[in-house]
Amino acid sequence: MANIRIPPSWQIAASEATPEPAFWNRRRLIQALGLGAIAAAVPRLAADKGGKLGEKEMLAPALGRFGRHFPARRSAAYDLGKLELTPERVAARYNNFYEFTTNKEKVWEMAYGYPVDPWKVKVKGLVAKPKTLGLDDLLTGFPLEERLYRFRCVERWSMQVPWTGFPLAKLIDACEPLGSAKYVRFVSVQDPKGLPGQKTQGWYPWPYFEGLRLDEARNEMALAAVGIYGHALPMQHGAPWRVVTPWKYGYKSAKSIVEIEFTDKEPGTFWNDLYPSEYGFYSNVDPGKPHPRWSQRMEQDIGTGENRETLLYNGYAAQVGKLYRGDEV
Repeated sequence: MANIRIPPSWQIAASEATPEPAFWNRRRLIQALGLGAIAAAVPRLAADKGGKLGEKEMLAPALGRFGRHFPARRSAAYDLGKLELTPERVAARYNNFYEFTTNKEKVWEMAYGYPVDPWKVKVKGLVAKPKTLGLDDLLTGFPLEERLYRFRCVERWSMQVPWTGFPLAKLIDACEPLGSAKYVRFVSVQDPKGLPGQKTQGWYPWPYFEGLRLDEARNEMALAAVGIYGHALPMQHGAPWRVVTPWKYGYKSAKSIVEIEFTDKEPGTFWNDLYPSEYGFYSNVDPGKPHPRWSQRMEQDIGTGENRETLLYNGYAAQVGKLYRGDEV
């Protein structure tokens, strides 16, 4: 789950600058808004580039039987311009996945070895033929390609990573949605025994759930991701598959999905249901729409430490701008 934590009021004082103490565990925000706040909050992970990447950080051992499908051909249509690719060592060790822990720098250790094979995905709702998909359907059923995407968290940190996958539209079309379907809902895995965060954070309405308007999900940028950095997804990135919508804040890209539901009504989403005044259904990256408690004007690259201005739709306005009027929340 890529998101930001909002604990119940008894866990943290309302005067705190941010609701996620694990993220800000190095130092408190020195001011409510602006560049200095980002610099104070985001760990300088770029400085830790030494040593070799270990197996626990980068590999998904349970998906080894699909190794022949990686690396996939890189698409020239999706690049990063002048931005640097985030080192895998950095991206692999800094993750939001509350189902394991709220400590970003511990997720990869706790997630190692989580069994994802076999894996089933139930397709239901407004479809011609409800079905259940397996790993072979997801990892071998569609031609894979690698895309370089920017990734922007609502917490104002960013990275650039190479995802491997296929257009989400192809999976949607394979599910044969009815003409009455207007939205698609994704539900992540629920496993309190294997995912300790679901047990220790019982105030959250597990399992995690997210949704997209159907035309958003069919947009060229929306990706069904099964790999990263030239190999299958490790669990901290959402193995065995996840959605990637790079023009939205990270929590919109559900991880480790086990259910797809097509509906004619806007579905509830995890953070919007919990805190509708702070997290909208659309959650498009927009520097002009601040979070109620902090500005979204600036971001910090966790790979380089660079502070830069946030771009509308995370820089993908040409690809997705036509989907919106601009007043969506």
